Amino acid sequence: MNAASAQGTGFPVSFEFFPPKTPEGAEKLRAARQQLYALHPDFCSVTYGAGGSTQEGTFGTVREILAEGVSAASHFSCIGATRQSVREELAQLKAMGVKRLVALRGDLPSGYGAGGEFQYASDLVAFIRAETGRDFHIEVAAYPEVHPQARSPEADLKAYVAKVQLGADSAITQYFYNSDAYFRFVEEAKRLGADVPVVPGIMPIGSSTQLMRFSDACGAEIPRWIRLRLQSFGDDTASIKAFGLDVVTDLCDRLRSAGVPALHFYTMNQSAATLEICRRLGI
Repeated sequence: MNAASAQGTGFPVSFEFFPPKTPEGAEKLRAARQQLYALHPDFCSVTYGAGGSTQEGTFGTVREILAEGVSAASHFSCIGATRQSVREELAQLKAMGVKRLVALRGDLPSGYGAGGEFQYASDLVAFIRAETGRDFHIEVAAYPEVHPQARSPEADLKAYVAKVQLGADSAITQYFYNSDAYFRFVEEAKRLGADVPVVPGIMPIGSSTQLMRFSDACGAEIPRWIRLRLQSFGDDTASIKAFGLDVVTDLCDRLRSAGVPALHFYTMNQSAATLEICRRLGI
């Protein structure tokens, strides 16, 4: 570790949480947040369930984070939404003091048709800008390894560029473990005129079964060498966590050395792995 990183750097970080489902989960999340606040995050984002199914929980958690003196970003998905419902929710968020949104199409709940007045996240971005001007900083999602439902890599890149052209201020990526995919995505997006900051999404590795399940669902690639090493540990949780910390710290180090604007951690409502990675990075 060099002298600069030993002293600690003010490198920007942010964290994602999901709305807890039980009072016990809410208590655990409060404790995790307090520990992570020691890293002075730029903001904390809170996810939104399929079809907006967790809206109440999302807004409640956002409200708590704001009350704790930290900037909060609400995920905002538009599947099944109407212009009127979005208008009302935007007014609610603005009244709460929210300044940042993560605008997403959102996942379709099972057995759900493509209802609602918004087909794509770009429609939502355009609507938020038209309705609220510059009231919100709008984040959008980026997929360095291609969205699992995209028709093609080209179509996926065009969909991303459209979101930027219609008013997105910055992007957060799906998590990845192959930094080349991220750099190539940023380069190609810039070439098409989408020149906003693209913040890498970072997923700490704590459980190999959970990681495999998530990655199969969201299309994030686990490089073969990582997959094989994780499988070789079997049920040895300590070895999985130690290996995960090494891999993810190394990834973050590479990204930071290459000049990424910030790091956004998918915390899974836990603090230990993210705190340790940041400690190793000198953040």
